[in-house]
Order: sequence, then C-alpha cells, then structure tokens
Amino acid sequence: MSFTHLHCHTEYSLLDGAIRLKDLCARSKDYGFDAVCISDHGNLFGALTFYLLAKDYELKPIIGCEVYLTPGKMEEKGPDRFHLVLLAKNELGYKNLIKLVTLGWRKGFYYKPRIDKTVLKQYSEGLIALSACLNGEIQAAYFKFGPDRAIQIAQEYVQIFKDDFYLEMQANDLKEQQEINEFLYEVSKKYNIPVVGTNDCHYLDKDDAEAHDVLLCIQTNAKVDDRKRMRFETKELYFKSPEEMESYFSFCPEALKNVERIVEQCNLELKLGTPHFPCYDLPKGITLEEEFIKLAKQGLKKRLQYLDYVQDEKVYWDRLELELDIICQKGFPGYFLIVQDFINWAKAQDIPVGPGRGSAAGSLVAYSLGITNLDPIRYNLLFERFLNVERMSLPDIDVDFCFERRDEVIQYVTEKYGKDNVAQITTFGTMKAKAAVRDVGRALGLKLSLVDKIAKLIPDEGKITIKKALEIEPDLQKLFETSEEVQKLLTIAQKLEGLARHASTHAAGIVISDKPMWEYLPLYTGKKGEVVTQYDMKRVEKVGLIKFDFLGLKTLTVISNTLKLAQKNGKKIPDLDTLPLNDNKTFELLCKGQTDGVFQLESSGMRKVLQDLRPSCFEDIIALLALYRPGPIQSGMVADFIDRKHGKKEVKYPHPDLENILKETYGVILYQEQVMQIASVLANYSLGDGDILRRAMGKKDPAVMAKQRSKFLEGARKKGVEEETAEYIFDLMEKFAGYGFNKSHSAAYALVSYQTAYLKAHFPAEFMSALITSEVHNSDKVVMHLNAAKEMGLEILPPDVNKSFFYFSVENEKIRFGLGAIKNVGISAIDSIVNEREKNGPFSSFLDFCRRVNLRKVTKRVLEMLIKSGAMDCFGCSRKSLLESIDKVVAEAHKKNKIKNCLQKSLLGMDNFKEECNLSGLGIDIPEKDIKEFSEKEKLRFEKESLGLYLSGHPLLPYKNDLTRLSLTTIEDCKKLAPNTKVNVSAICVGKKIHVNKKGQKMAFCQIEDFTASCELVVFAKIFEESVNLLEQDEPLFIEARISSYEGQEQNNGEEGVTEEANKVVKLIADKITLIKDVITRNQEPVTLNLSLDSDVMVVDQLKNIFSKYQGNTEIRLRINSKDSYCILHLNPIWRINPCTEFWNEVNSILKMEV
Repeated sequence: MSFTHLHCHTEYSLLDGAIRLKDLCARSKDYGFDAVCISDHGNLFGALTFYLLAKDYELKPIIGCEVYLTPGKMEEKGPDRFHLVLLAKNELGYKNLIKLVTLGWRKGFYYKPRIDKTVLKQYSEGLIALSACLNGEIQAAYFKFGPDRAIQIAQEYVQIFKDDFYLEMQANDLKEQQEINEFLYEVSKKYNIPVVGTNDCHYLDKDDAEAHDVLLCIQTNAKVDDRKRMRFETKELYFKSPEEMESYFSFCPEALKNVERIVEQCNLELKLGTPHFPCYDLPKGITLEEEFIKLAKQGLKKRLQYLDYVQDEKVYWDRLELELDIICQKGFPGYFLIVQDFINWAKAQDIPVGPGRGSAAGSLVAYSLGITNLDPIRYNLLFERFLNVERMSLPDIDVDFCFERRDEVIQYVTEKYGKDNVAQITTFGTMKAKAAVRDVGRALGLKLSLVDKIAKLIPDEGKITIKKALEIEPDLQKLFETSEEVQKLLTIAQKLEGLARHASTHAAGIVISDKPMWEYLPLYTGKKGEVVTQYDMKRVEKVGLIKFDFLGLKTLTVISNTLKLAQKNGKKIPDLDTLPLNDNKTFELLCKGQTDGVFQLESSGMRKVLQDLRPSCFEDIIALLALYRPGPIQSGMVADFIDRKHGKKEVKYPHPDLENILKETYGVILYQEQVMQIASVLANYSLGDGDILRRAMGKKDPAVMAKQRSKFLEGARKKGVEEETAEYIFDLMEKFAGYGFNKSHSAAYALVSYQTAYLKAHFPAEFMSALITSEVHNSDKVVMHLNAAKEMGLEILPPDVNKSFFYFSVENEKIRFGLGAIKNVGISAIDSIVNEREKNGPFSSFLDFCRRVNLRKVTKRVLEMLIKSGAMDCFGCSRKSLLESIDKVVAEAHKKNKIKNCLQKSLLGMDNFKEECNLSGLGIDIPEKDIKEFSEKEKLRFEKESLGLYLSGHPLLPYKNDLTRLSLTTIEDCKKLAPNTKVNVSAICVGKKIHVNKKGQKMAFCQIEDFTASCELVVFAKIFEESVNLLEQDEPLFIEARISSYEGQEQNNGEEGVTEEANKVVKLIADKITLIKDVITRNQEPVTLNLSLDSDVMVVDQLKNIFSKYQGNTEIRLRINSKDSYCILHLNPIWRINPCTEFWNEVNSILKMEV
C-alpha cells in the first residue's frame, strides 16, 4: 500500500512525541504500508536510527523534519515562528535538510531552532514541503489576517518549492482544523496547489492520548489539573489506520492520492559505512603510509634505547612489521597519524596523558608512536585483540587526558582540522523505570510520599522495567491491584518508560571529518555552546565518521600535581616513563591495603583483596584489576586465584601446552587474550580467528558456538589433542569467557594504579595534597582523604592567608590546607591574596591584609569565611575579635588607602603612617582587639560552616578508638550496602528539618556525618518523639538504622575509574537513637591493639603498666603483625581494662597512633 503517515512525531520530538521507532515500523508493517516517515520537531536526532530500522522492516524510509520558520531573519530574536514539514526526496534533499536543521540550531536558535525563507530558498532542492499543522504560516495568517494573506503566503511557498509544495489537511477533529481544511481545499482547486492528507501523529494508539497529555505536562513542568497549561484539545493525534484516513478524507480523495505520489517521489538511499578520515598534513612528496611507517620505526628505535630488559630486538622489529602490514592493508595509517599527533602535542604542552586504555595497549605500533606507554611484548599483550585481518571494524583508540586540560586538546584538534570539521557526540537520556514513575506522579499531582514509596519498590537494577518490577516485587503488585491511583500511575508510566527524554553531550566522544561536518550529519549546539552531532555514537560510526574518545581522568591530574609539588619542595622526581615496576615500598603499601587515592584500588572490598592477595609483582596488579568484578567475585574465582598464588591450592593446567599461557594467572583463564592463545596453540586458530571465537563466547549465540566448537575440536584433533581433553578445555574456555577481561586494558590501567601507589609510597604528603585538591569542591571526599592522611601520620596544617595557596600544599612534610576549599571564597579572591603576598611579602595584620588586597574581590563575606576557617589565626587575634572588627578595619583600610593615594605626605607623616600599619593583630587599636575566643564548640561549628568539615577537632574524635572497637559501619561504607541492610552508625547531627506528617505528628529529616561522609537520616514520628532531646544536644549519637535507598548519583563527568559506589548518595532510616558515650559505657567488646613482631620490650612493659592502671571488665587482645602474616593473642582475664579516654590517650602515645 502506497499510503503512509507523512507527518509523524516520534520519541525524538523530545517530551512531545511518544511513538517509539520500533513500534512505528511494526505498526506500519501491520497496516500494509510500503513506506514509513518521521518528521520530528526541529531536529533529526532519530533520523539515521529510523532509516536503518525501516530498512530492517523492509519499509521505504522517508526522512523529514517539522522545522520552525521565522518570518524575519533567523539571526534576529523574535517571538513569531511557524511550522513547516520538509521531506527528503533523495540524497540531495537529505543533505539540504541536514543543512537547514543545522543552521536552525547554530545560527537561528531562539527558544527553538529556527530558519528563515532566505536559507529555505537556498537549500530547497530535493525537498518536499507540507504546510504543516495549525501552527503553519498559512494557517496562522488565515486566522489572524484573513484568506488573502494566507493565499499570498501559499504562493510564496510555491515559488520556492514549485510542484513540491503541498497544502496539508489534517484528520484531527479540531473545529479550527475543519475550517482550515475547507479553506485549503478551496485554495487547492482555485490555484492548482496540491493538497495532502495527514494526521500529525504524536502517539501510536488512541488510548495513548492520556499518557501523551502527561508527557506534555512533564515537558512543561505542569500538572494535569492545571487549568492554564499547554494541552492538545483533541484525542485524535494517533497513528490511524488507512481505513480511518480514507473515511475522513472521503470528501477529498486526492489528498490521499497525493500521499502515494509523495511516497513514490521519495527514494532516499544513504551511502553508509565508508570511512571519512580527517586530512592529515603530510610533508611534500610523502604518502600517508610512508609517513606512518617512518614515524613508527623511528619511535621504536627510540623506545628500544631505554628498554634495558630486551634480550632480542628482532622480536620487536618482527612484531612491528607484522602490525604495520595489517594496518596498511586495512587502510588505517591516517587514523594512527592523527591520534599520535594530538597525543604528542598534548605531551609537548605538559598535558598529562594516560599510558593507554582498551585493546590499543596491545599494539607495538601504538607504543612506538607514543600513543600508549606500556611495552606490549613484555606483558604478552596481543595486537590481534585490537586489530586483525579478520576484523572488519575501524580501530578504536580511546585516550585519557588530564581532567582539567582535556578541553585544550579538543581546542587543538578544532583549530588543526577546522571548527566546521570537529564536533562532540550526542547521547540521549531515557525515562528509566523509577524516573518515569516520579515524572508521571508529579504530573498527575499525586502525593510525594506515595510516589516516593512506589519508586522505591522498584529494584535498583540496571535494566529493570516496571513490568519486571511488578513480577518480582509482591508489595508493588499488591498496591497495583488494590489502589486505582497506583494502577493509573504505573499504567501511564509503562507507556512512557524508555522514551528519549533529553539530548546531552557525551562525556568523551569527539568526531573529526575530512570536510564540514554538515556534509555528513546534522549538528546542534550544546548547553555550553559546543558543536554536537545530532546522531549518537553508533550512528556517527555508521555514517563513516571517525570517532575519538577524549576522556578526562582526574587521576592524571593528581599524578601531575604530585610531581609539581615534589619538585617545588626540592625533591628529585621520577620519570614515570621509566619507573621501576618492582619497587618494594610500593608493594608494601599495596599489601597493607593503604590505597586511599590509588587508582582503581581504593574501595574497601579491593583493599581486603589486596591484603589477602599480597601482590608481589606488576602482573599481580594486572590480574587484580581483571579479577575484581562482580562475575569473578561471585563465582569464587578471586578466592581461588589467591589460594593458588599462595600455594594453598595446587596450580594445574588442563593441558601441558597451556602452561606458558596460564602460568602468570596460576592456571586460571582470566584474560580474553588467553582464550585467543589457547585456540591458537591447541586448535591451530590464527589469533584473528581466536578473536572471533572470543567474541562468539562473549555473545553466547548457540548456533555460532556450535560451529566454533566443531572447528575447535577438529583443529585440536589435527594437533593430536584427545577429544575428551579438547571438549573439556572448550567448555572451560566457554565458562571463563563470560568473566574474561581485556588484558591490554587491565595492564594499561594497572600502570596508572602502580604509578599512583608509587607516588603515595615515596611522596605521601605531596600525593595526598594533590588528591585532596582534586576533590576540593566535594566536602565528603575532602573529609575522607584528610582522615586517610592523618592515618598515614601526616599532620594537617590549617588554612593560612600568609602560607596557603588555592591548592593544598606541602610544608616540611605536612599538608597545608588550601584556600580553594573554603566555602564562598572564589578563585578571583584567592588570586588577589596570593599574588599580593608573593609580590610584597606576608601580611602583618588584619588591617595590612585589608589594605593590600582587592576588597571588591575579597568581600565582607569572604573575610568572614577566611576568619571562621582559621585562615587568619596567623594575626594572633581571636577569631571572635577578627569577626567583630571587620567593619572598622575595612573602613580604616579604605581611609588609609585614600590618604596614601590622594594626599601628598611629608616624610614624617609617612613614617607615622607606616608605624601605625605595622601594629600586629588587628593592626588598629580598638576595643575589639581584646575580645576572647569562641568556645570550642562554636569554633568547630564555624569551621564546619566555612570548610564543610571540622579541622581543628571533631566531636567524634574523643571516641575514635571505641568506634573501631564497636565495629560500627561508617557512612561511606553504607554506600556499598544494599537497601534494607541494618547498620549501626556513630555520627553527629549537623542539621535537621522538622516535618508534620498526615497524622499531625512531628518527624525529622536530619543531616548527619561521621569522619568519612555525610547523609540524610529520616527519623519517623515514634523515634523522633523518643529522641527529640538527643537531636537537640549537639552530642555524638549512636544510631541503629536501615539503609533506605540510593537517591541518584553524584555527577562524575565520565571519569573512568570512579566506582559506582563512590558516587552513591545514601539515605538512612532511624530505628533507635542513643548517645554514643552511653553505649561505650555499657559495651564490653574486646579492645584489640596492634603490635609489630619486633616491638621493643619496653613498649610491652609500658602497656602492662597502663593495663594495671586502668583495670575494668573489658577483654584485651594483641594483634602481632609480621611482614606476611599476623596472629591475635587473647590476654589472660587478669588484664581486663576500662577503655576510658585517659586509657586511650596513654596507649596512643606509646603506640604512636597505630591502634
């Protein structure tokens, strides 16, 4: 059937269209259509996805767009805009449509992407235009100015599009539409302008109208019951059957005949899949291949000069030739030249670049060109895992750059290849199950508590759907069956679930083309003004454009800043390119699990594995990064690996020929590369074929696996391997392939892990300073890292306007707090302070400070925060004195500066002026100089306000040893636990909001924190009534609670290596609240003290004296630690003690805080 709907809004008319592309194609097929069309509002976001899907359904795809047209110039702002449907007849029309849509976003955006008639004329060829809906220019003119003006505009469109302009009549039952349909029909007959019948489809089925109305409310942040809101006054905008359309247009059958005519005219065939490599600048007379081969060989020669472990250079040159042949054969030299160019440019600008990521780390060519920084031959990494003759896809080299300077590299490639040839890549956010429930609940005006309850009953699983949640969660199913409100909520949410919700810029994807990007695909403008492709990453690759991933890795910034701090402190810094990978100090740190800030090794679970594994070589770190994932952990692989390493389990190989492959992983198939090598050694596969086998095992397609099994068994038989053994090994490979990890990626990232561990071991103060600076705007992480620094024995110096910089710095192996971590103190204020101090020396008094800095930048608010944080303690006044004298001192500073700048002074006057300024303290003799200090509690409160943390002390500090003894859960560790897990937490309440529930009872939402993090604590009415006095006391609390749920995630900007648990925001529900000191008094959990095996006898004697001095009822244990093991001694009951504060003070002074 030649009819189809030519005006159709899919989910890519974001929060306006509600038709999924698959549903659109499937319904078109069901109706017997030969073609299918999309015409989304102002964009082509879904165009290529739609095109490919329509082809899969054997339907002719018609790509269109309902553009916004301004009557004036598109560059000028103006409220008027009209709709116009444009359909691509052919490739030229498609390219012109791309240009128009791109221009609308790039030059005509004003609330919506708009074009004008000037560009419409310029790019009209190959396009069919329909006059659109009631918001079309002709229709609007008819209702506003009358028929004559409408006819005049219609004739303007005919002049632009000739026979390819159609007056659009719609079957939507709106009163105004019926009137305009009659008018358009008359115009058609009188002026010989063809008409066409459409339905402006926004949803698939008639009963989807309510769900679509809710979608509009979500778009406009309105409620369904709002009287004055955007709404469609019809329920007829669904994907009607051809019979319904014939019935409606029975008065005008030519409207549907013209649909057939348009369908016949639209024959778009896209040329996809041909790579369009950017143009690389070459020296005159040299080809891409010649330049590529020359640079690779030069690079390898240079590398080999520093590889003192290489015994046979021929191995390297042979491998290089093999890789060069394959890369040239596949036509990829240009790709490698481009990548090495921007990487080596970044290195030349001192922009930190990662050592590699993904399978590219297995390429010797990449290593030779400086793209990667890990010798693939030394670590047995396979080029074929990255690229091989059998693989048809383009190479994919992702690159990590310093988080703070990534944009400089993007700017470099933009300037080098042309701003029209470089863009970032879009990504689409969808309405996930929980979000859909919350969005729909808000639009329906349901009570927040009910919506919250429903959303929390949906399990926290990656691919969970509402349908699946109803199947597996009985409470949700019960509510669905018994509550009409819930039934309506979930029914509508299911209809909207999974729809595209918004477009945003991908965190890493960059695309570079050989000519202006709009020759290949449409573009739009991102929120920060960046140029972004309208197609997502997969579709960009389908077009043939070359994608590069520029990832921002914060760890590289930490490494760079650590080295800068060490160099500033006069220390000899290591060359990371030649760092010894067998450093004892580094492995000691790893074995102890002291890995806060160590890349990918800092989670609590990872630390436990590190302590059990006790890595002794770089290969162990590679293995650990591959092992520490849910699959291997749950399968017991991790425990098995550790037992084999330490000889607790025998290392066995399924076949003698596999020992060389599996030796480094103690007989365990851990890496994908091992699967490839096993197939090669036992069954005579090429490594390229081995890669195909590896991918097949990962996808688990039964038909493909059956073929591979036959091939493997046949190959093994020819090599003399017994069939039973071959069967066993294939099954083993198939089992472990599900857990197998890319060794190249693991090795490259293991190098970053090792580098951070090395720097932490050898430059602890500098490393921790750089680490804390990297999280300066995240108070919870600053607290966590400061606590880790203290546990390392590092002293934290307070902020100081005479010594601090923006960043955390190092003074005599102590960490100086950075001014950048003080709230409400911006970079311009800090620059003013630091630049003046560096130029003219330290500030001698508060007045001297106020006279010398720019008080337009260092405002009163900034001064208050500096004082409250302790940054002005250097002046020798109390913080209270400084705060209360601000107005007088600032006034005096203005006065002195005015005198200095505007009056001529005698020498005597100048001397007196100087002398008065050199007064210490406030710098001015006023009564406020003698005001005494705040109480300790007030000081801590002000520190919390200004720094987001307690610095000079902490309300929990007196109880720190007892908190360890009580085995409490920290708030940070709560993030790793499942909802409904019961926990005991010690924390202080730093804020609360009282709420009255439906029964009129008071409850509270409290903000609590411990040493590690902060979170929300919900205290329901019964518990609140019992503990209201405790919450008012500002005393450390003991809280028995349940983990409620994870309220979303903090933004991580695409940061690789940031675990999901690190970004969770946890909420607790209180079951019982008491004072921690009362719990400690009652508790008799044993006290465990750490001693080294070689501890001095004097230490033991001193401990005995303390035990005798503080006798009580608590058992005491000694943990005796050696290098590789430990044992715990349970002391005789005669040594039972009372672990009071004084006891801990004395013990800690002896053990130097090792308790």
